[in-house]
Amino acid sequence: MIDEIQKLLNDYILWLKDQTKLRQLKDVVEITTPYLDRHNDYLQIYVRRDNGGFSLTDDGYIITDLKQSGCELESKKRKELLAMTLNGFGIKLDGDALVVHASPDNFAMQKHNLVQSMLAVNDLFYLAEPVVASLFLEDVTAWLDLHEIRYTPKTKFTGKSGFDHLFDFVIPASKRQPERILKVINRATRDNAEVVAFSWIDTKEVRPANSKAYAVLNDIEHAPFVAVLDALKNYEVKPVLWSKREEVKEELAA
Repeated sequence: MIDEIQKLLNDYILWLKDQTKLRQLKDVVEITTPYLDRHNDYLQIYVRRDNGGFSLTDDGYIITDLKQSGCELESKKRKELLAMTLNGFGIKLDGDALVVHASPDNFAMQKHNLVQSMLAVNDLFYLAEPVVASLFLEDVTAWLDLHEIRYTPKTKFTGKSGFDHLFDFVIPASKRQPERILKVINRATRDNAEVVAFSWIDTKEVRPANSKAYAVLNDIEHAPFVAVLDALKNYEVKPVLWSKREEVKEELAA
């Protein structure tokens, strides 16, 4: 089992390396990642030297794009969710730009954190106010509270690779159930599923042996593709469709 997991980790890292492209732009290096945004464009970050280290930023792309799509982040609740999400990755907000400082020793980790924060913020807020009445994460939180399911929100674990992974909820072990780790996916795309799968593969080696992972998928607007569900199942992440959430209520509440 360990050898199989190690191969999956190695394959992922090789894929990430092969699909990452660099371009010099005067005093800035543009990094094009293999991750896609909601427009199916590759996410890009920009790196410049800064005080003996490096400054990494999305140059305001994620938040500007959301605002241009009609998703304003001015409400108190949305500001709190944005701050909580960025804090989980150690990312700062400079105007509309997501920014993090890196040293030569932690550059890979900080790049990973910035890209993960871009995906998380984009996924958290991508729907404009006229389209939905509330954010999906709020709906999931309210449902857990309604059924008195105890949890710790926004928990970060350091995986076997040394990368940090932020999960939305961790339900502690009980006499009847092991530890349960939940990740909320607002847009059930293949990329988002693979990010969650990698996070779990990397994390499960440092968690109790019987821990379980769940991905709560928003299927209200669009049903997820079979490939998304299969990708999660293949990496032992149980997909939970929001429309069928009552089916897992007992195992999460136990």
